[in-house]
Amino acid sequence: MTMKIVVTGGTGCIGHQLLPTLVSAGYRVWALTRQSPQTLDNLGGHITYVNDLSSVPDMDAVINLAGEGVLDARWSESRKQILMDSRIGTTRLLLDWMKKRQQPPQTLISGSAVGYYGYHGSDRRIDESVSPQDDFASRLCQQWEASAQEAEALGIRVCTMRIGVVLAANAGALARMLPPFKLGLGGPIATGEQMFSWIQREDLVAMILFLLHSPELSGPFNATSPMPVTNQQFSKALARALRRPCWLTVPAYAMRLMLGEAADLLIKGQAVIPERLEKAGFSFRFADIDSAIEHSLA
Repeated sequence: MTMKIVVTGGTGCIGHQLLPTLVSAGYRVWALTRQSPQTLDNLGGHITYVNDLSSVPDMDAVINLAGEGVLDARWSESRKQILMDSRIGTTRLLLDWMKKRQQPPQTLISGSAVGYYGYHGSDRRIDESVSPQDDFASRLCQQWEASAQEAEALGIRVCTMRIGVVLAANAGALARMLPPFKLGLGGPIATGEQMFSWIQREDLVAMILFLLHSPELSGPFNATSPMPVTNQQFSKALARALRRPCWLTVPAYAMRLMLGEAADLLIKGQAVIPERLEKAGFSFRFADIDSAIEHSLA
């Protein structure tokens, strides 16, 4: 029997690759979106786009990746509320829908982020046992995960993915960095010594499928490469792949002027490692930053 999966955030950076991968693997996909379904590619009828969950039948699994971009705008109080609502609000909508199902899904794979851990120095490797902190990004992730965990009361297996910076040339952070780096104007941010926890998009999609088919696994998983780098190392790797210089530095004060509190996501960092996924047997295709960037650009 064909597995049926509902995906939120399916038109975002991760979903751009996740949806066709699910279809290629033979799954039937429903994707919740705010866009007009008629404008989206349904990949030969294998994807059904919906604007609400009322028409979605019983599903085998839910993949919850919805959320406004944390660096799309300066963090005002209203912007923080939008970030909360787009993550926690969507998760609660899914919970309400799952509670009404005659046959609830077996699995919920829900997004989170490495911001859960707060900010740490380069000398500390962060596995899933490290406690969160009390800044906004950490609180956002804690509440997002707590909302998803409520599905366990329905007998649903819950996996939360603490995702690092996703590397893909056509979307997300890397796509924004490419124009200045292509012009030879790229470089590290602030001291460049802050840690940069990242994941190549193909590996992230593979992780999602790995968790989907590992019924013995549940709880939090760090969705990052096992080889975090400093911001300076990342900048040099990107410039090297583009055959451009890497000599300009973006001062911390400039980032704070542009982004306010949100600048901490770039100025500070944490070295997150995927300990639980590696122990479970997950294998990376792009574990080092050079191969990940080269593949993303290709």
